[in-house]
Amino acid sequence: MHYEDLNIYKLSHEFVLNIYTITKSFPMDEKYRLIDQMIRASYSIPSNIAEGNSRNTSKDYLNFLYIARGSANEIKYFLLLAKDLKYIEVATYEDFKTKIETIIKMLNSLINSLKVKNGL
Repeated sequence: MHYEDLNIYKLSHEFVLNIYTITKSFPMDEKYRLIDQMIRASYSIPSNIAEGNSRNTSKDYLNFLYIARGSANEIKYFLLLAKDLKYIEVATYEDFKTKIETIIKMLNSLINSLKVKNGL
């Protein structure tokens, strides 16, 4: 299946767009700190799904999915930090936390299905 047809890809792309939106309200002194880190971690998820999907082996694909999952967990922490620094409201944090946890679960499912399918 092509990566653009995967629900995990679509959902993670939408998540990136949402991260761009919420970080616009962060203080400007965070531009090259937290904002940059959040944006990089968020777009790492769909970009690694896309790159891994285009690789020749399932083992390569899995490696890129592991990187995407790491980035998803990284953004989960950055969201907590943003909440604790009062850059986002608790309700916004909870909403984004739910979204990223869904993405992590979907990545885990894709990883597990590839492992089973390929006997890894």
